[in-house]
Amino acid sequence: MQIPTKDQCYQMICKMKMMDHIVVHSLQVCRVATFLTKHLNEQDNRLNFDLIQSAALLHDITKTRSFETREDHALTGGEYLIDRGYPEIGNLIRQHVKLDEYLITGTISEAEVLNYADKRVLHDEIVALDRRLDYILERYAETPAHRARINLLWQKTREMEIKLFKDLTFPLTILPV
Repeated sequence: MQIPTKDQCYQMICKMKMMDHIVVHSLQVCRVATFLTKHLNEQDNRLNFDLIQSAALLHDITKTRSFETREDHALTGGEYLIDRGYPEIGNLIRQHVKLDEYLITGTISEAEVLNYADKRVLHDEIVALDRRLDYILERYAETPAHRARINLLWQKTREMEIKLFKDLTFPLTILPV
């Protein structure tokens, strides 16, 4: 498995000319994701720390250009990393907005950690899921169908949150600030 180093991630971020506020958001998502990974692994999970760290840093790699192109930045971000020889990173990035599967039991996956960490960061601030949902609804719920889809995904994320924190020894409100 090929995983880009932090330096290689930063080089890609620069090459893609990511807007500063998107970089700051990505750094914060990385903090949340790696914090969770460390603590989940202490509870006998076998999450790949380096994989999660790189995917978190790069999860919005094509978001800046998506403002002009209107592309699905999760999909094109995943393709961007796959094209550069990082298929595992690309697969995680592709799922950072919507997971392929929402399993409320079983082994915790790197995709779940990344997806959840992104849902807990509003711009550069770590927030509760409901606060992030309010922002997403305000910004992206253009129709009742969009609103219903977003609410359904958020319900699945709340269930995933329970799964992620089930065996942790601290409440979900204690994330790095």
